[in-house]
Amino acid sequence: MFPNGNNAMKIADSKSLGAAVREARRALGVTQDQLALTSGTNRRFIVELEQGKPTAQIGKVLQVLKTLGCSLDLTMPPAPKEKNRAHGPRA
Repeated sequence: MFPNGNNAMKIADSKSLGAAVREARRALGVTQDQLALTSGTNRRFIVELEQGKPTAQIGKVLQVLKTLGCSLDLTMPPAPKEKNRAHGPRA
């Protein structure tokens, strides 16, 4: 179970992504070696990912997440509101 009590975790940086990967791996009872083997990476990559190394290759990160059964959802910021023009649109 993730720290906030459900299956979602806010990822703000590489450290929090690494923590989420570690938590998911441990929840599944999988070793770093097993995760590396099944995700097509190596143990060193898994260790660095879990430590929050900011230069991890995104393709490999996504493959590890997929192997763990995790998804990465992106929340877009709200669209900026158009300013009201006092004199109407220009022609």
